[in-house]
Amino acid sequence: MELILWRHAEAEDGVPDSQRRLTTRGKKHAARVAEWLLQRLPAKFSVIASPTERTRQTAQALGVSFKTSDHLGPGASVESVLRAVDWPDRERTVIVVGHQPTLGRVAAFLVSGAPADWTLKKGALWWLTNRVRNDEAQVVVQAVISPDLL
Repeated sequence: MELILWRHAEAEDGVPDSQRRLTTRGKKHAARVAEWLLQRLPAKFSVIASPTERTRQTAQALGVSFKTSDHLGPGASVESVLRAVDWPDRERTVIVVGHQPTLGRVAAFLVSGAPADWTLKKGALWWLTNRVRNDEAQVVVQAVISPDLL
């Protein structure tokens, strides 16, 4: 399975939190990362986003249909994200568009095997793959991309 953890791009301040929209800069960053992704994704992939406005706008930059899941909303647990994407058993590549600190915690847990608070910059992504080598499950970091570098 390939799992892409994509943090929503920069959003306006305001309340209610769930309705915060991307800033002009955030829209540009989401478009840059989406373009980079679309050049590298396999033909079949799925996208699941938190139901907040800023995550939906970030996912929309890909120009493909996507689902939303309350299991990815602000404050979601590592376990709820992994269940929502069926890690590591799903065969198709999955892009999760979500929030901090959840996505950083998911990346930390999958890469290190232990809980930790890692940070994903707004609009950035981690591309992870699982594999089995010598009967041992491994997680491989395929890419870490920040929109400022594209």
